[in-house]
Amino acid sequence: MQYDRKLILEDGSEYFGTGFGGSEDKVCEIVFNTSMTGYQEIVSDPSYTDQAVVMSYPLIGNYGICDEDFESRLISPDALIVREVNENPSNFRFTRTLSELLEEAHVPGICGVDTRKLVRSIRDIGARRVLITSADTTLEEGLEIIRNTPVPHDAVKRVSCTKKWYSRTSNPKYQVVAVDCGMKSNIVRMLNKNKCNVTIVPYNTSCEEILALKPDGVFVSNGPGDPTDVPEVIETLRKLKGRVPIFGICLGHQLLSLAYGAKTYKLKFGHRGGNHPVKDVRTGRIEITSQNHSYAVDENTIAGTGLIVSHVNVLDNTVEGVESMEDRAFSVQFHPESAPGPMDSMALFEHFTELIRGAR
Repeated sequence: MQYDRKLILEDGSEYFGTGFGGSEDKVCEIVFNTSMTGYQEIVSDPSYTDQAVVMSYPLIGNYGICDEDFESRLISPDALIVREVNENPSNFRFTRTLSELLEEAHVPGICGVDTRKLVRSIRDIGARRVLITSADTTLEEGLEIIRNTPVPHDAVKRVSCTKKWYSRTSNPKYQVVAVDCGMKSNIVRMLNKNKCNVTIVPYNTSCEEILALKPDGVFVSNGPGDPTDVPEVIETLRKLKGRVPIFGICLGHQLLSLAYGAKTYKLKFGHRGGNHPVKDVRTGRIEITSQNHSYAVDENTIAGTGLIVSHVNVLDNTVEGVESMEDRAFSVQFHPESAPGPMDSMALFEHFTELIRGAR
């Protein structure tokens, strides 16, 4: 087989493949996802900004791209790496192939890669920076490009909305302000389904501006990157806590924890996929969850913050949820709204509205 593209990792390893989608060269962080389905939701999830996603499932693209299934207006990953891509989808709903979508969005794809070996490498060594480039690029040239490319710290700014917008529902009971750090569309749909009118605001909206909208509750969304890169949101949540019920998901979970005084740290290779078991320590119930994050809340820094740990990851015991009963604030690291994905945790949206009713 004639390969025309390759990956150069910052540790000097190389993986060859065949290009599809966009043809651009990119430097980004390489991560893997263990989902068997949901590649359209993955490529339209803003949390993957500045990352190259390796799909561990070997066949990707077999049901095409469906216009109704996007999770945001953005095609967010810097690259997609698969074992085999299907260019002839079998699905009456599909309007484009995955390759066509990536080409339109200028996102390079590489197929034919030994993804089993690559995923094991990421698992064993950790997430690293990678260059997606032509097969003709030498290793020395590639490593020099990686070294000279700065690591971005403005991912949330790039994916957040730039002005507030509204998503209303019939017969609403509650008014919720959602802070957009890279929010997935199904989060808004789930809030609407639970009788919430939602006002979505940019990530850097101040506490005073949010309170001026007279919300019954505040939601903080998922998003990309290091939570310490968005001190604006941390400061806003610090001022909001105790004044209105707060619900955070993924990056929102990390930001809420930081606002209370806890710390975060970067995981070796993160959690990504729709098959992560999480235990609710209050009930003992195990939920299968969908996840996408590189950072976690340090359990050793939670004591004395006013938060308690509500959920833990069964696989590695990392913190998956925190709660302040006094302030009616809580957050989870996983995605209860995941579409497609496990639906075990949908009741968390009902819990949010229950806190709002209690605050009234």
